Amino acid sequence: MWVQQTMTLKARSRGFHLITDEILGQLPELSRVKTGLLHLLLQHTSASLTLNENCDPTVRQDMERHFLKAVPEDAPYEHDYEGPDDMPAHIKSSLLGVSLMLPVSHGRLQLGTWQGIWLGEHRIHGGARKIIATLQGDEK
Repeated sequence: MWVQQTMTLKARSRGFHLITDEILGQLPELSRVKTGLLHLLLQHTSASLTLNENCDPTVRQDMERHFLKAVPEDAPYEHDYEGPDDMPAHIKSSLLGVSLMLPVSHGRLQLGTWQGIWLGEHRIHGGARKIIATLQGDEK
């Protein structure tokens, strides 16, 4: 079984956002997979996908504070015509990545107890984001 679809995530403010439920809500075919893989590709260069804490929102806040400090907007970037948050967003996207490969078993993602899928929105006004989801596996 192979399924591929493009999902559109609503626009979000800069920061890290838990999007596990939004992804799963758009993949009803996941329930048909006995053993497989879900690949997610974010089609943007100024945002990221990562897997991290799914319970305490202060982890996402701390992560945002860390990246704002580690990749400052006021550095002397040459690529600056799209605004001061654009080049730092590209750097953060490269550091964290734009794809995830997740195991599926018996119709469920096999995430750890405290793991969730995060969207890292690195622009102040990034807009809607698109993710290509490719699901492959044996059917139940």
